[in-house]
Amino acid sequence: MSYLLRSLPFSRLLLLCGLVVAIGVSLTALAFALGSGPTPPPKVLPDAVHDALSAQPVEGVTASVQLTDHLLEGANLAGGSGGEAGQLSSSPLVSGASGRLWISKDGHVRLELQSEKGDTEIYYDGHTVWMYDASSNTIYRYTPPAHSDSASPAGDSSSGPGTSGTGSSSASDLSTATEHHEVPSVAKIEEAITHLSAHANVSGATPTDVAGQAAYTVHVSPKETGSLLGGAELSWDAVHGAPLRAAIYSSTSAAPVLELAATSISYGPVEPSVFEFSPPPNAKIEEVVLPTKDGSKPGESTTQDGEHPRLTSQGHGLSTIGVLTSKVKPGADQSSTSPPEGLPQVKINGTTATELTTELGTLLTFERSGVRYLVGGALAPGAVEAVARGL
Repeated sequence: MSYLLRSLPFSRLLLLCGLVVAIGVSLTALAFALGSGPTPPPKVLPDAVHDALSAQPVEGVTASVQLTDHLLEGANLAGGSGGEAGQLSSSPLVSGASGRLWISKDGHVRLELQSEKGDTEIYYDGHTVWMYDASSNTIYRYTPPAHSDSASPAGDSSSGPGTSGTGSSSASDLSTATEHHEVPSVAKIEEAITHLSAHANVSGATPTDVAGQAAYTVHVSPKETGSLLGGAELSWDAVHGAPLRAAIYSSTSAAPVLELAATSISYGPVEPSVFEFSPPPNAKIEEVVLPTKDGSKPGESTTQDGEHPRLTSQGHGLSTIGVLTSKVKPGADQSSTSPPEGLPQVKINGTTATELTTELGTLLTFERSGVRYLVGGALAPGAVEAVARGL
């Protein structure tokens, strides 16, 4: 993601990180709410997973949700009241929020999070991910590269999700792929769980109730110690097989750092109009462009002059620390790479570095001799600072 890191303001980069997390949680966690609903009969994990994968797909999902996000607690992002730092801290993706979630059978997704300073809406139409931030009147848009044998892109790039022709081919492709998908056998699932168990502690399928639905929950935690990643939980509907709750934990706390919860959920067809979105005509659009493997933009020739950011790593497993370096052009506007005001600063071999400490890792950025460094990993600040001092 080197080009993205270079081209977007630091605070907007963090906002996009929140978007990635929220999209990943929304697609795998349709709802969660503890209650007094029914619980399913005990099952061994391979059988419970197989039954979920072979269940008849639901026609759609409509839910009221609660997003909990403690990732950036203590980062003092609101140190500068107003500006991009204040905007970031007030984003519902960072502060958490209540909202609504819709998922259609053909794979369209809409997540709406409500905030006093403006709602955040996320759409996925089978081709493109859109996030509209009302507080800044900005649209963040990402379209994965199309495969050569795929249908034409979803609609015009200047239009929003839900417009005429958007995602129709991808929905058909998804439906066809689902119809011909072969569910792995119980033996294959058991083999995969055994392989995972070599690296992680995997619980059984714990019977529980989620959003009033009989459900199973599995907890996975890494066997490797030393990182801030404590584990994850996933719950799914015992009858419909639909994923329900998802949560990510830090190794320093028993409470989840990230969690998507629902106060209510229902299954059934979702009206296509739900996924229609017409952004304000004066909304700003930020295109999210991911780099090719060599670190360049798509269509940009590879050079050896060091102009493209370079990503290296130190360590292994969950203790890996990534180091992204990029040349700073003389006279270039550095506002796009400056971190939000109010973050702690540390000295790295005499150079002042800005440090963002989260519940799941540390990010450190500084500039030295015309080179900007971005150093980060799922580790406490001391470990990341030690690598930075060795550069």
